[in-house]
Amino acid sequence: MPFGTMKIHAWAKTLSRLIWGLCLGGALAAPVWAQTSDLVSENALRICADPANYPMSAQDESGYENKLAEFVGEKLELPVQYTWFPMATGFVRNTLGAKQCDLIIGYAQGHELVLNTNHYFTSAYALIVPKDGPLADVDSLTDPALQGKRIGIVAGTPPAAHLARNGLIGKAKAYNLMVDRRHESPADDMLKELSEGELDAAILWGPLGGPLVKADFPDLKVVPLVNEELPPRLFFRITMGVRQGEKVWQRELNSLIRRNQDEINALLIESGVPLTNDMGTEVMELSQ
Repeated sequence: MPFGTMKIHAWAKTLSRLIWGLCLGGALAAPVWAQTSDLVSENALRICADPANYPMSAQDESGYENKLAEFVGEKLELPVQYTWFPMATGFVRNTLGAKQCDLIIGYAQGHELVLNTNHYFTSAYALIVPKDGPLADVDSLTDPALQGKRIGIVAGTPPAAHLARNGLIGKAKAYNLMVDRRHESPADDMLKELSEGELDAAILWGPLGGPLVKADFPDLKVVPLVNEELPPRLFFRITMGVRQGEKVWQRELNSLIRRNQDEINALLIESGVPLTNDMGTEVMELSQ
């Protein structure tokens, strides 16, 4: 997924969110401009986003990151405005870095290009299989039932190493990692081929595959890979990203997320995002 949530492993590899507010008593009583004192814009919540990264973000604002942006805007009493740019090389430099916008809604924890908020959810790569097929009960890539099966995998993502270790890479079908989603959608292609029987299983970043399955592939089942014990890890913590040095803005977002975590979880779950605990070892909620 960078394709997908960049597109997430690329964030984490080329590399892939939130705690105490600043003087809450005074901040809540202060005007909006004081709450966002180190933002470039004091009149809007300016979001940096990919226009073709559905189900995360989309120019028609149908993605769950768009919904989350609207939620944050409502809490800050600011209208949402977008700067659109493909989430690939140069995304941060040409959006957040150029001060064209002030917030990236979904960003993998630990990337030095941005100042991360505390994470607001954790998720994992997921095995996706037909609900009524012979692999419906598989919950680990070490399961012998996967031997000899044709599995779709995004090239260069962490699960590929697990497939190789378990002798599953020989028959796997690789899909491109870095793509312009305006013109190519490997995740959609993979799920279509799985639904049509050309693949036996697929592996995608959960926050990408889960919502796609919920929206368009009711015959498929999403199984977060929380039982893999060997590296590389398959879970990532997702934050919001702001410019380096903007600590007031970061603390404001940390406070907002802390106070509204249940509503944020509900929004993600409703969208089909599989959530795990912070260590990626247990599924918190799985919406099919």
